[in-house]
Amino acid sequence: METTAAAVVLASGAGTRVGAKLNKVYLPLAGRRVVTWSLDAFARVPGIGVLVLVIRPQDAELAEEVLAGHENVEIVYGGDTRQASELNALRHLAPRITGGRVDAVLLHDAARPLVHPELIGAVLARTREDGGAVPGLAADDVVGVDAGHLVAQVPGAIRVQTPQGFRAGPLLEAYEKAEREGFVGTDTSSCMERFSSLPIRWVPGAPENLKITYPHDLVAAERLLTR
Repeated sequence: METTAAAVVLASGAGTRVGAKLNKVYLPLAGRRVVTWSLDAFARVPGIGVLVLVIRPQDAELAEEVLAGHENVEIVYGGDTRQASELNALRHLAPRITGGRVDAVLLHDAARPLVHPELIGAVLARTREDGGAVPGLAADDVVGVDAGHLVAQVPGAIRVQTPQGFRAGPLLEAYEKAEREGFVGTDTSSCMERFSSLPIRWVPGAPENLKITYPHDLVAAERLLTR
């Protein structure tokens, strides 16, 4: 039986802070829609055999347009929260996870269109080696508060990126536990830290792997892509 990894691209948020009526992952970016860049990056990684796109039901027509050039992408509808959307994707993959056909799952924000195959491959390799891997950058600009006073810098602070990768079986189990207990984490790794004993390792992130949140992020991403 052949074993492969699955990638889940999360595109079911509204992204209202970008200031557009359209879901931000379908906005144009360097001649294509934002989400297309992530899908293409994952499609170029040999170890990724399953690609899942999580969408809002109202974005179905846009998703079909995007997937016209991606025949093997599976569509799943998201939930009310990021974690609910991830759980929907994991339940979609569950027969392949429990059957041993999918050994690792990488979860990625569609709003990070500049992710590159090398970073995806590094996260996947570390996931298979240690059980969990998260890319991050040293957050030198993060400050803390101590007794009401700002602290210039938080030592060792990390700015977390995606994709975040985990061994598939423990990931599915952790998310089902979180659902039963009503726990909602800030991201995939926070849920795993609470409900799994898997070690989570840091992988060097990429400065250009920015998240599209505000209008100026689109401008910055366009500049990076047209270099």
